[in-house]
Amino acid sequence: MTSDKKQLEGLRDRIDEIDAHIHDLIMERTEVVEGVRKVKDSLGSKVMIRPSREAEVLYRLMERHKGPFPKQEIARIWRELIVATCSFEGPFSVAVYHPEDEPGYWDLARDQYGTFTPMTRHTAARRVVEAVQNGESTLGIVPIPKRDDDENWWRHIVSEHKDTPRIIARLPFIGTGNARSSGLEALVICPVLHEKTGRDRSYIAIEATADIGYNVIETALTKANYSVAFNQHWHDPSRPPGWFYFIEVFGFINPDGSQAKKLMGALGKKVNRVVHLGGYATPLNKQDLKQSKKSSGKPKK
Repeated sequence: MTSDKKQLEGLRDRIDEIDAHIHDLIMERTEVVEGVRKVKDSLGSKVMIRPSREAEVLYRLMERHKGPFPKQEIARIWRELIVATCSFEGPFSVAVYHPEDEPGYWDLARDQYGTFTPMTRHTAARRVVEAVQNGESTLGIVPIPKRDDDENWWRHIVSEHKDTPRIIARLPFIGTGNARSSGLEALVICPVLHEKTGRDRSYIAIEATADIGYNVIETALTKANYSVAFNQHWHDPSRPPGWFYFIEVFGFINPDGSQAKKLMGALGKKVNRVVHLGGYATPLNKQDLKQSKKSSGKPKK
């Protein structure tokens, strides 16, 4: 055997050793996750997923990653690791908005929530909301609202009941990859609380007895130190109070905090209530996914 062949055999043997080590670490990680589940059970926690925590894991990995291995593939590996352990805490499934003419939402759901996670198809976004609300599915994938939408699915989550689905994530989180519909975006809903990461956007719904106008809303948000990223409204003259505004803002809103109370006070007497609809940790951007130069040593801990 030539020296080159010996070197090749040695490198392949080393890859086998590394693969075994990676596998050992995955099994060890799974044991730790099981420990977390048991502690949560003892504390009476029913929260299966923590989307903000999941986002922070990927933010941290993207920051520390070095070398030629693509960052998006690293993120995909970790998404599968995260989702694979969700089933430890009970049935885990996804309801997906999937109209006849748009299969891309299924791709977004699969990329974020795993290749083998059970998923069901629904041709109406409202049906996705109902599936999550009724416990048929753990979470749902719905289209991101646009100003010319007719369905306004978000009006079905304008409720302060603790089991009402909330917006928890925005997709795609790690890029579109080979999804069939490039540029398609979606939101994820699940009855869990939005937690602060420092890279957040939040959603609120404003219920009013009359058309108060976006200028009033924007002024009130400015007084509470927030700025609007998106707005939409829905009006049903047959259902008092009749006017509902869907607002996306930059930053994190604590529904029990002083800023939320200040916002309510600034909106005026025509407003019945402000309902916190959740929010999301912003997806990985081009800078996050920019390939780092090859490291001369081990990644920083």
